[in-house]
Amino acid sequence: MALSVSRRIFRALGSCDYLSLSLRSFYISNVGLNGHVSGGSLSSVQSSVPGKSSFDVQQRYFTSILTSDSSESAFPLDMLSRKQVLTPDRKIGLYQDLVIPVTNFHKEDKGLMVLAGDVFDVPIRKDIIHRVVRWQLAKRQQGTHSTKTVSEVSGTGRKPWKQKGTGRARHGTLRGPQFRGGAVMHGPKPRSHAIKLNKKVRRLGLKIALSARAAEGKLMVYEDFELPSHKTKNIVNHVSQMENTKKLLMVDGGLIDEKLKLATQNLHYVNILPSIGLNVYSILLHDTLVMSRDAVNRIVERMHTPINR
Repeated sequence: MALSVSRRIFRALGSCDYLSLSLRSFYISNVGLNGHVSGGSLSSVQSSVPGKSSFDVQQRYFTSILTSDSSESAFPLDMLSRKQVLTPDRKIGLYQDLVIPVTNFHKEDKGLMVLAGDVFDVPIRKDIIHRVVRWQLAKRQQGTHSTKTVSEVSGTGRKPWKQKGTGRARHGTLRGPQFRGGAVMHGPKPRSHAIKLNKKVRRLGLKIALSARAAEGKLMVYEDFELPSHKTKNIVNHVSQMENTKKLLMVDGGLIDEKLKLATQNLHYVNILPSIGLNVYSILLHDTLVMSRDAVNRIVERMHTPINR
């Protein structure tokens, strides 16, 4: 197998005269126009670097990665990497069931759990997420804004001055919109800002949000949320051990455990929801989603329940 010679060889070794000269002569004599070097010529570079082993030279100055499955016999097996490289070969949105490990706050192995593919592996559609978020934010507006019209504003209804003869503009009241303390014309009144969104679209939005977190590797399943005590430091230490976690959303199946509620109520970056309250906007606000086994079962059951029309 041919090894690609990186150009950073000469940039990294520019300060070393002896090594730079050896590598430059090696490059001119052994590397052709295709930019590759054969395995037999590699020994000349290794022998020209004093005080360096062959493995150190290859690991530092060559960018190609060889595995033990290579059919070339020019390289000893002890010089080749045996580390398995995992590549994400799974495509998202194929409705395939996912197998995820189950753990708890003590990092114990609690087996595996199968996530339904029609809930946790649906195609990602940003337009559906946008519609559901707009529906949520519009529906949660209180709509209590109110202004007073001419008939509602406090003040006298007497005509301020006579119609003619004063040289001033004619007015019938001092509580018009052009006066200080007067009414507001075409102002807001209490109303509902909710917009209509079909139930199947809302349900699809939740499936897409769960599928996105599962595809990112930001979905974890715990056996339960039992804590030894209500101390906040238990949650702080646990969250600090999670990689790339800034905001955490924990979803439990039924009622929230009292110890967990006390341990997280003073942390602005950890929130708890029951499974019935899980929604798209809350999932998007948190970069990591932790669900209990009971919560997953309830969500799947809810997604499989026929829609009442």
